[in-house]
Amino acid sequence: MSKSNKKKEESNDFEEILVDLSSLSKKELIQRAKKFSKQYCVGDGDGFKLKDYETKASFNLGEEGKPLVNQTLQMGVDALSSLQDVLYAQDKWSVLLIFQAMDAAGKDGAIKHVMSGVNPQGCQVFSFKAPSSEDLDHDFLWRCQKHLPERGRIGIFNRSYYEEVLVVRVHEQILKGQKLPKELVTKDIWDERFQDIRNFEKYLNRNGTIVLKFFLNVSKKEQKKRFIERVDDPDKNWKFSATDAKERGYWDDYMNAYQDLIKNTSTKKSPWFVIPADNKSYARIAIASAIITALEELDLEYPKVNDEKIAELNAVKKALEEED
Repeated sequence: MSKSNKKKEESNDFEEILVDLSSLSKKELIQRAKKFSKQYCVGDGDGFKLKDYETKASFNLGEEGKPLVNQTLQMGVDALSSLQDVLYAQDKWSVLLIFQAMDAAGKDGAIKHVMSGVNPQGCQVFSFKAPSSEDLDHDFLWRCQKHLPERGRIGIFNRSYYEEVLVVRVHEQILKGQKLPKELVTKDIWDERFQDIRNFEKYLNRNGTIVLKFFLNVSKKEQKKRFIERVDDPDKNWKFSATDAKERGYWDDYMNAYQDLIKNTSTKKSPWFVIPADNKSYARIAIASAIITALEELDLEYPKVNDEKIAELNAVKKALEEED
């Protein structure tokens, strides 16, 4: 599909998802979400090229359209909250959401807004920074394995084990400090790590954990704008450091690394979603749509109780009604 056709389809899908939302049934809303998020799902990564995916949504609703966008996101949040409640009650499946992006792409905001309606008991978030000395005494997946979601819960990784084929690949001097035996650090190490990640995620799938991975695809121009805003706003100064700006110098290296990892680790059961992130609201709606679709496909239902339990409940109810 050409970029112009992809843009046109994206615009039409977004306009469609905004129309008459209040009149849609839950089933219709989920079908709309599925159609909308599908365009960003890589699925099998064979032949993937990052340049085929836009950073900017091809629509411009302006200030007048903001209430409609907010309403759309809120409906997505409500639908996600409802599905998560059943996921938690059923206690069989778990969901792992992985967020990767360049600095200032909007990961924190997306997590905050998309998951705003989810019961905190059923959701857990972990942000991964540079590995500790303890982490480096284990394999590269170890520190993330410790924080995998329990059954019935949604786990969120803000950055993840994918840093080991991103920042470590861009800055290969980091690899030298990872205590690996010299003979294991070969030209094939990245392909080997891709294979390890694919096998790890397959293992999770086979044990009831659904893995969804989101790359927030922000442009270098938009990142520059957001960096300047962080410097100009005293309340956002804490979000910015000179290191963030320094990493911009490796932009092309990071884009090549992202393309390679998505191509090699996106599968039908553990797909990557490449989300246009220059517009934060649009990105959040796309992410919510993908999560809703994945949860709905699990065919969740509240646990059924047997006749004996129902009789017990009715007896308790009768006793309560007869109280003075």
